[in-house]
Amino acid sequence: MLKEFKEFALRGNITDLAIGVVIGGAFQKIVTSLVEDIIMPCVSMITGKVDFSDMVINIGSATIKYGNFITAIVNFLIIAFSIFIVVKYLNKLNKLKDIGEDIAIKLDKKGLLKKEEEEPTTKECPYCLTEISYKATRCPHCTSKLEEIKTDKK
Repeated sequence: MLKEFKEFALRGNITDLAIGVVIGGAFQKIVTSLVEDIIMPCVSMITGKVDFSDMVINIGSATIKYGNFITAIVNFLIIAFSIFIVVKYLNKLNKLKDIGEDIAIKLDKKGLLKKEEEEPTTKECPYCLTEISYKATRCPHCTSKLEEIKTDKK
């Protein structure tokens, strides 16, 4: 059982997840500081110098801190937008990588684009000069037996 747990805990996916959680926690601290120290004071100036963290509703002995909730929503929106930008950028890089691989396949040794040779779809019967299917082994018009066309494909 201990061996199975060790294999589970040291797999690449678990390690990647742990690294992601640690980096996410550090990123969350940066975003929280951005929201609380930079964005919310600017929003407070626009809304009449209102500090959202002090916004509360007292109902009896209960205190509802809806200002902290507004700050949390702004915090979430900034984190979500940041993640969106990062994922969008990574997708663009992957797309460029795929395009680069496709272009590299189409280049010859000199760096020039290779001409793709398409297999013909029709040919001419050497006996009756009628256009027939490229893969035909007998002419449908004059019934002559045709030689097979050999192609050197690697």
